[in-house]
Amino acid sequence: MLMQGFAGFMWLLSMALIIFSGFALIDAATRREDAYRAADKQTKPFWLIILAIAFVVNLIFNILSFLPIIGLIATIVYMVDVRPALRGLPGGGRARRGGSSSDGPYGPYNGGR
Repeated sequence: MLMQGFAGFMWLLSMALIIFSGFALIDAATRREDAYRAADKQTKPFWLIILAIAFVVNLIFNILSFLPIIGLIATIVYMVDVRPALRGLPGGGRARRGGSSSDGPYGPYNGGR
């Protein structure tokens, strides 16, 4: 009975890690490339590769292995360091939807009015 409880807990922990790393991967994919440079962080492809590897490792390996722990550390670094820096930028570092060709970096150009 104790082993079943432990196995159930480890399964829940593994699912939480998969969801956490998946959320970080999706979040990194939806941020603009230039936002990473503006926040003085590593590039978007770098973080996408690291977080994708962490996600796949969490899917394949047991939580008691050291590889998911390394993936967890990379995901935590993204979530507590990179993500807040990207969110602190104007527009939250998100890809712009719509917009006008006259929009500048500080908003729409109004022709000097």
